[in-house]
Amino acid sequence: MSIFIRFLLFIPLSVLFSSAETESQSFQGKAYYFSKSKMDLGNWGARMSEAQKKQMKSRLKNRLDKTYILSFNNTESLFIEEEKVDAISGATDSWGSNFARGKQYKNVAENSLVQAQEFYGKRFLVKDELQSIDWKMGSETKQIGKYTCFKATAILPSTELSWYNFSWSDLSQNASSTTEKDIKLTQVEAWYTLQIPVKHGPAEFWGLPGLILEVSAGNTTMLCSEIVINPKEREKIEAPEKGKEINKEDYRSTIVGKMLEMRNNRGRRRG
Repeated sequence: MSIFIRFLLFIPLSVLFSSAETESQSFQGKAYYFSKSKMDLGNWGARMSEAQKKQMKSRLKNRLDKTYILSFNNTESLFIEEEKVDAISGATDSWGSNFARGKQYKNVAENSLVQAQEFYGKRFLVKDELQSIDWKMGSETKQIGKYTCFKATAILPSTELSWYNFSWSDLSQNASSTTEKDIKLTQVEAWYTLQIPVKHGPAEFWGLPGLILEVSAGNTTMLCSEIVINPKEREKIEAPEKGKEINKEDYRSTIVGKMLEMRNNRGRRRG
């Protein structure tokens, strides 16, 4: 992990975790995360100069570097991406917002996910079970700020980590035979702390015996930069309610179908 990262993690001295406090319904916390993603330009990148790569990285900064807030209690969490303004155009990333993760509610006691997604002006309410994760618990530890963290690893289907996202290669994969198509897998490495004994984590990650403070999957690493336990200003941790109800698989099919339609319409106009 790069040494440039400065962790701001803290815990108020007055807060002492006890079994009684953990079971209390008044318990609430807020964790701030930022993510760093490596830019993969593939074969196209091999034909680009270093100056062109630098310019491309600058234009894609909002998609490569993001910040999030995870609000949580004992059983529920709400994960929200903070919206950024493009440094070059002064506008938000309208294309990227169509494939960004929406407001995500998880309930670990009920094994339920509710996620609000907006796709080209249409609102969807994705309701499904939480992603099943077979964590392999390790004994390796490290300090993240003032927290002692333990390592855990897992292997997940790549599509399960980005079901709300889209790349043009998805169209060719969708057209191929599902019986012959290889399922791509992603190695996940997580670091969690027993000092905050909740089963929450950022994005699709959850299910460990402590809050996940760092997680790496594919070319993206997500890091917790600050934790506030029992903040003075408490937030309602509630599932979003607006949008057409749909599950993850059907939402994914909707995205791919729409993008295929757009590509075909563009081809007919050129013809």
